[in-house]
Amino acid sequence: MTLNSIGDLARGLTLRTRSAEIKSQIETLSYEMSTGKVQDISGRLGGDYSHLLDLDRSLERLDALSIATAEARLFTDAMQLSLTTLSGSVAEMSASLLSFGTANQTVTHEQASVQARNELDTMISALNTRAGGRSLYSGTSTDVSPLPSAETLLTALQAELTGLTSLTDIQQAAEDWFNDPAGFDAVMYQGGTDTLAPMQISENERITLPITATDPALKDALRDVAVAALATDDALGWTPDLRTALFTQLGVELANTQDATVNLRAQVGAAEARVEQAATRNAAAKTSAEHARNALIAADPYETAAQLQTVQFQLESLYSVTVRNANLSLVNFLR
Repeated sequence: MTLNSIGDLARGLTLRTRSAEIKSQIETLSYEMSTGKVQDISGRLGGDYSHLLDLDRSLERLDALSIATAEARLFTDAMQLSLTTLSGSVAEMSASLLSFGTANQTVTHEQASVQARNELDTMISALNTRAGGRSLYSGTSTDVSPLPSAETLLTALQAELTGLTSLTDIQQAAEDWFNDPAGFDAVMYQGGTDTLAPMQISENERITLPITATDPALKDALRDVAVAALATDDALGWTPDLRTALFTQLGVELANTQDATVNLRAQVGAAEARVEQAATRNAAAKTSAEHARNALIAADPYETAAQLQTVQFQLESLYSVTVRNANLSLVNFLR
């Protein structure tokens, strides 16, 4: 082997080595251009990952809180909507009963009871609302609906009112049954005895929604509408005058009950506002943490682009030199 051939081999090896180095640099710079972060994170941080790991933990917590606030928002919005529906039924029945109570006509009484029966269905349906697969008014037993059908309620209440012929006795019997733990709570309520656990919405903040279908305001609304629905039941045999007086009294009581349901809606509304505020703060904290993390490992796009252009030029130049050397080697061989 001649000295020239040895020189050609060494030169070729040097060119291949240099080509591999430049290609590696191009791969690195291309990665940094596409991802926006440096490939050699350890080199950028000087081997100290403590700050980066702390930011990663913060982002994980904020991601979890983002999910929690989304669930809380879904829950509170659904509860607000269901209470709005129930409150609307209460207002509608109050106005109707006060109007029907002044007309001592059988057909009008029948219409009032039919409307009350329909509104009772609507109210129970509202209290059986689910959000994200969880019942809103069942306390900790979120896997079951809190109330059975309106028919179950009317059947049980009818038995309590049978044989009563005075306005006072009827109202007292209905009130006693709804307040008796062995009455409404045992016959109708299927949820848990404990209220829903507080919902975490930020690092140090929770919201509490201790409303179940056994809330006094909700039970009062169901009671008065249920009595109105039974008022024209033939089995009870109430006279037109008694029905008129009963409708008038129930209309007044439902007007008062509506104030209590409005208070429940205000309670839920306050929780909704806190969820929104927490979500806004959490989002701002996440943006700040992401910015800080990016600042630690971000690759400058302009500098990276300039370096990429430089090494690409170097690679092109190297290819030109390689081709030239190959051509010269071929000429020497032919000589």
